[in-house]
Amino acid sequence: MDFARAIPGGRLPAMAEGTSINTVAVLGSGTMGAGIAQVCALAGCDVVLYDIDAALLDRALERIGKSLQKGVDKGKVAEAERDAALARIHTGVDLGAAASGADLVIEAVPEDLELKRRIFKEVAAAAPEALLGTNTSSLSITAIAADATRPERVIGMHFFNPVPVMKLLEVVVGQRTSAETTALARSFGERLGKEVVVVRDTPGFASSRLGICTAMEAIRMVEQEVASPADIDRAMVFGYGHPMGPLRLTDLVGLDVRMAIAEHLARTLDAPHFEPPALLQRMVAERKLGRKSGQGFYEWE
Repeated sequence: MDFARAIPGGRLPAMAEGTSINTVAVLGSGTMGAGIAQVCALAGCDVVLYDIDAALLDRALERIGKSLQKGVDKGKVAEAERDAALARIHTGVDLGAAASGADLVIEAVPEDLELKRRIFKEVAAAAPEALLGTNTSSLSITAIAADATRPERVIGMHFFNPVPVMKLLEVVVGQRTSAETTALARSFGERLGKEVVVVRDTPGFASSRLGICTAMEAIRMVEQEVASPADIDRAMVFGYGHPMGPLRLTDLVGLDVRMAIAEHLARTLDAPHFEPPALLQRMVAERKLGRKSGQGFYEWE
């Protein structure tokens, strides 16, 4: 692949007429899926939010409503925009039906390669012309696309939590991803108001590789009693200008999620500095997973 064609400032092609994205299917209604559905609806897209259980979808709609209301309260979202966005979001428990008719399908299911491959194989059959985006934070885009009938239409679209707040979208180009697909994904990310970076499909991409390395070292510092979690985070916020310290961010993402990514990077890159420290392993075993469990490096209500 000519990677110069897929990077900002490179020779990306002009998008053909009829490639605009009006309908988005989001697969998975967890924290990430709900956030992705929200920003797509705010950008004017009709959204179908899919999950295997209607109760999960009801909870996701409740979270989206609360998030939009918070935007209204802060003066960042107009009441009319909130109402219009909520009206654009529909739900479904039939994967094929959710994907059919979508211009873009964004998968936001757990970080399980075989699960993602099975989903994309089914989605590719239901929506053969759709752009297929995966929100994976560390798995190979090329491997995820292996069973898709049109792997050139598969691309990484790595959003950050919380999706309505975080500005970054990492577009990850697989070995068989086309330049047109890359251009369309980047354009759509900009439409959502995101700052888009385009990277090659390598373990950890750019953001996870840097973020996990920093987080593992911060956890080792807590383990070695170098400083408290709060002071380590303050050092990064006030010394390096980070909006949030690595330990608070780990609590928000989930300690179990970050440990799984660290284990993957340590294995695929043969890099011991990504190995999860014993403290992280112990906290995950004790189900101290961060905000979602109420306890991590910080206490959460």
